[in-house]
Amino acid sequence: MIPRGRPVINETDIAARAGVPLATWRRRDAPAFREHVPSLLPGSRFLLYDLAQTEAYLAGRPIPPLPAGEHPDDLLTAQETATVLGITPSTVQAYATQGHLSPGTTRYGARLWPRHEVHHRRDNAPGQGKGGGRPAGQPQGPRKQHAYENDPRLTIAAQALTAAVGTPKSRIAAQLAEQHGGTPRTWERLLNAAATHHTGDDNG
Repeated sequence: MIPRGRPVINETDIAARAGVPLATWRRRDAPAFREHVPSLLPGSRFLLYDLAQTEAYLAGRPIPPLPAGEHPDDLLTAQETATVLGITPSTVQAYATQGHLSPGTTRYGARLWPRHEVHHRRDNAPGQGKGGGRPAGQPQGPRKQHAYENDPRLTIAAQALTAAVGTPKSRIAAQLAEQHGGTPRTWERLLNAAATHHTGDDNG
C-alpha cells in the first residue's frame, strides 16, 4: 500500500541520486537502506519506497514516519484490493479489464487502486449486498432477467464455458471457485445463468 498516494521512488532512481551504479547500490548500500526504509509493497516484485523517507535517509536526516491508519487516497495493490473485495488478485485484474473496476494507476510499473474506489466497489456490488438493491422508499425499477444480471462474475463464467466446451459444469465450477473465490455451488449457478443468457445454450 502507498499511504495517501504519496510520492514514491524505486531503487534505480535511488542509486542515481546516490551517484552509484544500480548493481553497486544493491550490493553495497541496499541492505542497510532497506533496514531503515521498508518497501511500501512487501511481497511484491516492485520495490517502491516513500520518497520523503528516502530523501531523509540519503541526507542523513531522521526518517519521518508514514501516516498511520486507513485513508481514502491510499493506493492498494491487487492483493490488497482482492482482500477487501473477497476475491482473488486475478479476479481484480479481470474486473479492471472488464470495466468493473477502473484500470487503476501505476507507480513504476506497479498497478494500484485508490482505497475509496475499492471500498465503493465492495459496498455497491451489483444487485447484491449493501448498496446493491434499490434505496428504501424508491419505486422498484425494471426486474432483472435473472439473479446474476450485471454480476461481473457472469462474464468470467461465460468465458470459462466457451473455453471448456464439453466439460461438466460441476468441474468448471470447482475450478472457478479455486481461481476466483466463492463456492462451487455459486459458480455453478453463474455458469447456468451464463449458458442461458450469454450463450443461449445450457447443455450441462
